[in-house]
Amino acid sequence: MQEQDVTPLELFFDLVFVFAFTQVTGFLVDHLTWPGMLRGAALLAALWWAWVTYSWLTGAVPAEERLPARLVILTAMSAMLLVALAVPGAFGDDGVLFGVAYFVVRALHVVLYAVATPPETRDAVLRAAPGFLGGPALLVVAGFFDGLLVGVLWIAALAIDYGIVFVRGVEGFHVNVGHFVERHWLVLIIALGESLVAIGVGAEGIPLGTDVVLAALLGIVLVIALWWLYFDYVVLAAERTLAAASGHEQTRMARDSYSYIHLLIVGSIIFIALGIEQTIAHVDESLGTIATVALFGGGALYLLGHNAFRYRDHGHISRERLVGTAVALVLIPVAIRVPAIVALGGITVLFVGLAAYETLRDEHRNRIRTG
Repeated sequence: MQEQDVTPLELFFDLVFVFAFTQVTGFLVDHLTWPGMLRGAALLAALWWAWVTYSWLTGAVPAEERLPARLVILTAMSAMLLVALAVPGAFGDDGVLFGVAYFVVRALHVVLYAVATPPETRDAVLRAAPGFLGGPALLVVAGFFDGLLVGVLWIAALAIDYGIVFVRGVEGFHVNVGHFVERHWLVLIIALGESLVAIGVGAEGIPLGTDVVLAALLGIVLVIALWWLYFDYVVLAAERTLAAASGHEQTRMARDSYSYIHLLIVGSIIFIALGIEQTIAHVDESLGTIATVALFGGGALYLLGHNAFRYRDHGHISRERLVGTAVALVLIPVAIRVPAIVALGGITVLFVGLAAYETLRDEHRNRIRTG
């Protein structure tokens, strides 16, 4: 398949996800409870899967060049904006709006895939259509209820939606490797950008004293370390491995490594963004249990996601990142009891130290960078 660059239409489409991710962080800020964290994670999982399905679609259909396809993508973008607007009330008054708009986004994806791709790919998407449409349909139903039933319907919806391509496979789908990987690079940038937005949101209305400025600087250094740990060599190794695979193994690797495992990485960044925002908003106070778990647990999940990514592609893990995961988790009880700025400083030192060690000492990293 001929390689293609990410198009302006795809970049334009991704803008609505910038807003959607911001809305999820805002939801988490407004629902700093354990049920709120679970609901935020569910919202992120739904938004992520919508983005994933379109990332596969736009690699297979040249929507930029075909006017009907372009109009479908732009219509889906409009519906996705309604989804994002409804995020704060997705488990309340705006549940029906969220569900209906989300169903429209997903239905347009299936229709365009079915009518604009070769027979083999059309058969593949029709094979997955019961899950791609059944899961979102349950979210529409969930909008009419409240209480425990809503949670049950959301769990069932996500399980069906995510599970269909695992159970029925991805044979018939195709991956344009360079384009596919670049799309995921860009969505990671979007997620990291949300962390930077969190710095501004946390500082809103607060005098910019020395402690706030220091917290903001620590926050951006932490985001830089997150960027470094992903983009320095991980993506280079992953793209080469995906390109070297072929046939069904390539599409299965793309599904597992990018569509599934990258949710851990993107989700961890959103939770880290919550921790940064809460640190700046309460710089001289302790973060509290939930925000601390979001910050340090998010950091641990980020490194765990990297190791899962590496294991799926290469069959081995990074011991350094495994140690970093363990240290982040062990520090949670300590970080709960210290001022927020000290906790942020601790996780920042951990990630900067890990990035520096790998850059200077990791032989695997150096082989990839020089290969």
